Amino acid sequence: METTKILYIAQEITPYVAESEIASLCRSLPLAIQDKGKEIRLFMPKFGGINERRNQLHEVIRLSGLNIVIDDTDHPLIIKVASIPAAHMQVYFIDNDDYFVRKGISKDAATGEDFPDNDERMIFFIRGVMETVKKLRWAPDIIHCHGWMTSVVPLYVKTAYKDDTFFKNSKIVTSLYNEGFESPFSDKFGNNVLIDGVAKKDVKQVAGKSITCNELLKFALDYSDAAIQGSPELPAELLAYAQSKVQHFLGYQSPEDRVDAYNAFYDEILKK
Repeated sequence: METTKILYIAQEITPYVAESEIASLCRSLPLAIQDKGKEIRLFMPKFGGINERRNQLHEVIRLSGLNIVIDDTDHPLIIKVASIPAAHMQVYFIDNDDYFVRKGISKDAATGEDFPDNDERMIFFIRGVMETVKKLRWAPDIIHCHGWMTSVVPLYVKTAYKDDTFFKNSKIVTSLYNEGFESPFSDKFGNNVLIDGVAKKDVKQVAGKSITCNELLKFALDYSDAAIQGSPELPAELLAYAQSKVQHFLGYQSPEDRVDAYNAFYDEILKK
């Protein structure tokens, strides 16, 4: 029997950024699932606040060099890698000077305001992950998304990459957290998210209007196979939407039960 392959796409991971609900879980969960015998890959953005020397990041030349076009502008893709201290686990970082040289994850530290191009930063990050996974020639059985910055993964997997050798059989799990952005995306988001293989009808839910965080998460759920309640408290409307939309739903799990519950959930998704 082949080893199950799980791709974790994380908005944030400790120790590279400050501890948060997402960052802490995405540090411990992949390692624990790897110890369960599954093969994992782990991706996050290379935010400007990450000290490359202290964390021993280095560029992977063979994976870098692609240009990603967003809003008619070319943005070079740079891939870096590091190993989490005291863990046999690598993290791949998506980097670009236009989007990720800033120290904040989603907010300008000086003003406290959300970055106005957060939607573009999200799109670049996810397109970078998808193309890098292809270059690695690694086909994930499950793609587990953590944080609003991963919200276009389900759309792309189910449309633009649906016939791709490396993604056509992948199941998408979206974890929902009570963390998000405050300033809605501009009404350009519906156009910016379009790439080859994504039709306008595929993005009609988000086209031509500003998008709140909850609306973005609902958009992710529309194309997900499964969802997990990652935070103990979520907006009731979002929780109900998730339970009505996906084929498989897992409620909130305490830290003590989380690893076994998630591991069993992955197996359940693949069985069906």
